[in-house]
Amino acid sequence: MTDPFRTAVIGLGSMGYGIAQSCLRAGLVTHGFDVVPSQVERFQSEGGAAGSLRETAGVLDAAVLVVLNAEQTEEVLFGDKGIVPEMRKGSVVMACATVPPQFARDMETRCNAAGIHYLDAPISGGSARAAKGQLSVMASGSADAFTAARPVLDAAAETVFELGDAAGAGSAMKAVNQLLAGVHIATMAEALTFGMTQGVPPDKFVEVISQCAGTSWMLENRAPHIVAGDYTPLSQVNIWPKDLGIVLDIAKSASFSAPITAAALQQYLAAAGMGLGREDDAAVAKVYARNAGLTLPGEA
Repeated sequence: MTDPFRTAVIGLGSMGYGIAQSCLRAGLVTHGFDVVPSQVERFQSEGGAAGSLRETAGVLDAAVLVVLNAEQTEEVLFGDKGIVPEMRKGSVVMACATVPPQFARDMETRCNAAGIHYLDAPISGGSARAAKGQLSVMASGSADAFTAARPVLDAAAETVFELGDAAGAGSAMKAVNQLLAGVHIATMAEALTFGMTQGVPPDKFVEVISQCAGTSWMLENRAPHIVAGDYTPLSQVNIWPKDLGIVLDIAKSASFSAPITAAALQQYLAAAGMGLGREDDAAVAKVYARNAGLTLPGEA
C-alpha cells in the first residue's frame, strides 16, 4: 500500500484555513498550524491531523506556508525552530505569502541546498474561494517542485499559472496583481464616497457601477461591505501597507515610477493611523468619509 500524501498548512488565517479544508476534503492527511491555538483546535475538530509541527515536519510530503510576509516565511523555514532541517529530502515547501522576488529566489536556493523543493506560489481569490478549493496560484519553480506540490495544487486551486522553472516569477506576478488589487480597493472607496457628495447612495452606486465599465472584481466584492456597514475582516487594511510597500520596493529597484500605487498606499496608512488596521480593507472608505464629513452606512 502507498502511504497517504501528508501535508501541513502553516498559517490558518482566512486563506490558509480554506486551503487546509480543501486539502482535507481532497483526502490528504492534513495538519494545520497557527500561532492562535483555537484555530488549530478548530481544524483538528474538523478532521485535521494531530501532532506538533516539529514532530510532524519529518514525515511531510509538503509544507504549505500561508503566513504574513517574508520574515515569517524565513522564520518558519530556517529560524530557531525551522522545519527545513527536519524535512525529508524530496519533500516540497509551497510558499504562498506575498514576498519580493529576490527573497523567493533566496529561499529556493537555501531549500534546494537541503534537498527540499521550493515552489514560489502566491495565491489569489479570497477566503471564500480558498474554502472551495478554487484559488488562483501564480507559481514558479522546478518541474520537480511542481510535481511534488501537485496534490496540494489540485486540492486548493482552480487555476495554476505555471510561470517559470525557477522561483521569483510567481512573486513578481503577485506584485503586479497586488498593485492592481490595492489600487482598485482604494479607488472604489474614493468613487463611492465621491458619489455620496453628489447624492448617490452607496447601495445605488453598487447597483449601477457594478453593471458599467467602471466596475472591477474588487469593487463588486468590497463595496457591498461598505453598504452593509460590515467591516468584519476578510482581508485587513494592514495587508496593504505591507503588499504595496513590497510593490514600491520592487519598483524602486527597477527605477520605475509608480505614483498611483504610492497614492493608494498613503490612504491605507491613513486608515491604519485611524485605528482601522484590523478592519476589512473596505474600511479605507472611512478615510475619505472623514475628510469629506460624510456618514457611511452603519455609522451614527
